[in-house]
Amino acid sequence: MKSTNPATDEVIETYDDHTADDVDSILEDAVSASESWAETDITERQQLLENAGEILRDRQDEYAELMSREMGKPIDESYAELEKCAWVCDFYAERAGEFLSDRAIGSEPNAKTFVSYEPLGAVLAVMPWNFPFWQVFRFAAPHLTSGNVGLLKHASNVPGCALAIEEIFREAGYPEGVFSTLLVGSDTIEDVVRDDRLDAVTLTGSEGAGRAIAEQAGSELKKHVLELGGSDPFVVLEDADLDAAAETAATARTINSGQSCIAAKRFIVADEVFDEFLERFVSEMEGLEIGDPLESGTEIGPQAREDLMEGVHEQVEASVEAGASLECGGEPLDRDGWYYPPTVLAEPPMDSPAAEEEVFGPAAAVFRVADEEEAIELANDSHYGLGGSIWTADLDRGERIAREIEAGCVFVNELVKSDPRLPFGGVKASGYGRELAREGIHEFVNRKTIWVQSAGESDDVPQTE
Repeated sequence: MKSTNPATDEVIETYDDHTADDVDSILEDAVSASESWAETDITERQQLLENAGEILRDRQDEYAELMSREMGKPIDESYAELEKCAWVCDFYAERAGEFLSDRAIGSEPNAKTFVSYEPLGAVLAVMPWNFPFWQVFRFAAPHLTSGNVGLLKHASNVPGCALAIEEIFREAGYPEGVFSTLLVGSDTIEDVVRDDRLDAVTLTGSEGAGRAIAEQAGSELKKHVLELGGSDPFVVLEDADLDAAAETAATARTINSGQSCIAAKRFIVADEVFDEFLERFVSEMEGLEIGDPLESGTEIGPQAREDLMEGVHEQVEASVEAGASLECGGEPLDRDGWYYPPTVLAEPPMDSPAAEEEVFGPAAAVFRVADEEEAIELANDSHYGLGGSIWTADLDRGERIAREIEAGCVFVNELVKSDPRLPFGGVKASGYGRELAREGIHEFVNRKTIWVQSAGESDDVPQTE
């Protein structure tokens, strides 16, 4: 397993894959740790999570450079990602006890009835390369603290990040086996999912990977959560603040050099302001600083792999051939590394890749619509449903339209983002289940109903299923 710098195409380090015996041993350690970890007092689990957050902040320079070298993230974004990871540790260190406390439910006068939240056991997290620390911590922070043990199968191009995260939990004081990394390829995961020692699975990744995991986990009747791709609409209505919309649009499309599931990808603009928005948007995109991801101030780094850059370029070329107007960008940069420039395609045909597919790179498609009704229709004309953004001066109007957008989260006058305090996830082909907030920590627990009846005082209740 190789770690390669996408800005230079140089191999950083080579790692030995785990063998079948290694995987078996790791699973056995997880099972061995599971029972005692589930019985560990919640306050102790919260303290260990707080320790992990402190390590993230103490070693942010080391981890930020690791991320930027291994997958090309601009260094300023790497620091921001680490701070967000520390934040999610802080959040659950403070709130997990509240979220997992018994919930009383009224029933009969002489009975105590409540819901108890109990861990499921060993949970496998199959995580992507694009946010190599954040995706893992938003899984681990709630679910380790709820008493589960975690197994991480990270993307094969970020093994250094995977091992660094494992070390963070070890140094924070987590017992052996509570969090472990599996350095294996995707072909091994099917066997892991089928293993009786595994209780649940979560995946963040492509639609294809999600379908495979869902099929495997479903056949084993194992709980699973999927956060998959997206083709998020960014709707600009005629009364929007165009300066703010255009500036935010460029950020929303190019965060992580465009490699984000919740990046804005389809820009749906009212005809009345289409030309003005397009001009400002192109100007913002052209003004972004492309450079070495290790240099502060770089806004666009390389794509994480050469094949990913080539894939984006193929989608752009096919969309232009279909009739889209190329407003800027559109060609890989002539420099070392896998760089693709900020690119804007105006009015691509509806059967072009820019309209039909998820474009996982810094290429934006801008569509013209006649009115609000057509904007909503086009926003929902996608088999994805992860996020959406609405821009309007009328907040009541924005809220009303947000309710009509088919997505897991919709923001008005703001870009789509995940936040530890808010549940996050999609609908349609963008997956199911939720991460973060109270809803997220409840995904991998047994929400057990308990009825405690006073002896000899049971009322007559219909005995039905």
